Order: sequence, then structure tokens, then C-alpha cells
Amino acid sequence: MGPVVERPAEPGTSGAVELELLKRRAAERIDEAAERLGALSRAIWSAPELAYEEHRAHGELTRFFEREPPAASWAVQPHFGLPTAFRAEWAPPEAAAGPRALQLAFLCEYDALPALGHACGHNLIAEVGVAAALGLRAALESIAAPPPVKVIVLGTPAEEDGGGKVDLIEAGAFENLDVAFMAHPSQENAAYLPDVAEHDVTVKYYGKASHAAAYPWEGVNALDAAVLAYNNLSALRQQMKPTWRVHGIIKNGGVKPNIIPSYSELVYYFRAPSMKELQVLTKKAEDCFRAAALATGCTVEIESESHDYYNVIPNKTLCSAYVENGKKLGIEFISEVAVSNGPSGSTDFGNVSFVVPGIHPYFYIGTDALNHTEQYTEAAGSHEAQPYALRTAKALAMTALDVIFKPELLEGIRKEFKSKLQEEQLLNTPA
Repeated sequence: MGPVVERPAEPGTSGAVELELLKRRAAERIDEAAERLGALSRAIWSAPELAYEEHRAHGELTRFFEREPPAASWAVQPHFGLPTAFRAEWAPPEAAAGPRALQLAFLCEYDALPALGHACGHNLIAEVGVAAALGLRAALESIAAPPPVKVIVLGTPAEEDGGGKVDLIEAGAFENLDVAFMAHPSQENAAYLPDVAEHDVTVKYYGKASHAAAYPWEGVNALDAAVLAYNNLSALRQQMKPTWRVHGIIKNGGVKPNIIPSYSELVYYFRAPSMKELQVLTKKAEDCFRAAALATGCTVEIESESHDYYNVIPNKTLCSAYVENGKKLGIEFISEVAVSNGPSGSTDFGNVSFVVPGIHPYFYIGTDALNHTEQYTEAAGSHEAQPYALRTAKALAMTALDVIFKPELLEGIRKEFKSKLQEEQLLNTPA
């Protein structure tokens, strides 16, 4: 434990100075734990696991908190809502007897991609979440009379496929949280990028098998339906908005060239800036799928994934605090223009942003390699990524301290969250 200081006064120069001392203590604690944090990240990286199957990563993370000194100081729920989810919580002893504690959650992801491993750097997301929580706790422990705060780490599986955070929302894991924090590896530093809404479907065509040479007229070709559907969507693209995205694969196209395929299967992802636009895009795409079935005489089944990913609601108040802290640590952020025009993906953190104010910044890890490539997999497990990940964790912990000790900041975060949520609800109300 570091030196004990008095709790910072909320207003005034003296309080501001003491708050900076707390931020320094948070950063020091992260540096002290750097070797263990790097080992944790490397352990997750070296044994990539797919969505809902992250048993080894889950074990590494829960053991980390169970062994964090002093003994048993983190209350760990190892199977929290899902087999590979967890919750680790720390609060000063005084928090139990006082007023309702402010609950700040740091989110960890740790699933990987098929064939590529940790090509999206989820091992680093887990490391950053853990590190930020350690830093915040150390800062609060250095105060003689710490405020009522709960520091929570949530292990959230299955971001790449399935939407573990949506499962956890439905299980009540995000109830009573005040602010959620996480950070995602990228090619640049940005407090926010416009992650969009996503809907995934599996399309199955059923035809009739026949000998492709002797009597093809007896068959009904399911592969033809899949190819027509693919081409229908390609024709639709000229009428799509520039912000819409449709991409898919033919997963099953038959078993042998001399057998008319009786079954074919496609998997498609649809993305749009809002849930309302996503519904419009989905309807157009499903018409393309059904038209292909009609043209070929096949029957079609369109199966939606259980969870849609919502667009991320930005909280500029929280982002501004993060940028201010990041700049103190030497982080250089891309411009607002670059943010608006930059690439975007989708994340189940978007669903979180509809239930609790939060921040989902992106951070540079020392490479220009693109996510979801073999080069990014290598970079995510490299020693070169570590200073950038730990710097990001410090910025998150420092921002959390601002949330705790600047009541006007927390008020602004909550006010903006309510306002943006109302805007989204109005935007997504059917005309």
C-alpha cells in the first residue's frame, strides 16, 4: 500500500492537487504490477479460445484476482451469469456501513477468432481492464477516509460471436452500475469511434438432389439459390446508404459436382448506424434471400442470431475527461474529422451503452497492422504492445478517479446519458 493521503476536497486548488496525487498513485500501482499483467495477457494470448469456450482465459483471470495480495481482498464470483464470465469486486470496509456506494465497472474481453487467434487483441482488453481496476483500488486505499466506491471487474465472454454482454445484461449483471469502462486495441488512439448496429443471419436453402449428368431436370439446385442470393445482394448495393454494410459467405454449397446440391447455407452480417436503419437494411436483404428461393424453386429458412449488437452511444462528457488524462500520459488522439470518417465495426458494448453510461476508447499498440489479420495477432502478443496497453489502463483509472471526486463530472455524464438515450429511442421509434 502506498502513502496515506487525506481524501481530496471536491472544489478548489488543494483538492485538485491531491486528486493528481491519487492519479499518480494509480499509475504507480499499474507499473508495479506490469510484469504480472504482461504475463496474464500473454497467457490468454498463447491459448486462444472461441466464444463461450474461454475456460483457460477465465481461469487465468479469476486466479489473478484470487491471488492478488492481500489474500482474498477481491470478492470473486467465478461463474457470474455465464460459465466463462466472472465478477471481481473490491470496496473499502467503510463502504458497507455508509451510503450507497458508487459502482464503477471495468470490462474484460478474452475470446479469440477462428484460425487467427487474438487478432483483435482481446488479451489486451482483459489486461487493460484488470490493470485499471488495480490502479483505482490502490489510489482509493491510499486515502485515510476513502469514499463509498465499489471497484468491479466484469469478465464478459463471447464478443466475437454471440454477444456475451447481452447475455449478462439479460441476467442483470449491469444493474446498479454507474459507469462502465473498457478499451479496445486499434491502429490509433481515439476516445470514441462510431461502432454501428449489427444483425447476423444464417440462410438455409433446401432443394432436391439428383444426378447432375444423367437427369439434372429432376433436381432442385440449392446452390443456385445461394448464388442468386449473393448476386441479389450485390445488385442491391447501389441502393444502399454509404454507411450500410452487408457481407457474407456461402458456408455450404454441396457435396460433389455430379450431385445437384439439395442444401446450401449462407451466413451474412448486416450493419447500420442505428437500430432503425438496421431494420430497413435487414428487410431489403431478406427480400433478396426469398427472391432467390422463388426463382429456383427451393424453400428457404432465415435464422437470426439470438442477439443484435446495438450501436455505441457516445458520452462526450466522459470521453473529454479520458482525453484530458490521456494527453497527460502522452497519448496523441486522432482528430474529430478522423473519428467521423474512420472505419467502424460492431461490439456488444453498444448494448451496454444503452443501459449504463460508459466509454469504449481505442488505443494504438505499436503497429499499423489491421485488426483481424495474422499480423495483428502477432502484435497483440508482443512486448511492444505492453507500454501502450498499460498507458491506456492508467488513463482509464485516472478518469475513474475524476468520476469519483468531481461530482459535476458524474452529473454531466448521467445527464448526457439520459439525453442521448432519449434521442436513440426517438430515432428508433417506427414512423
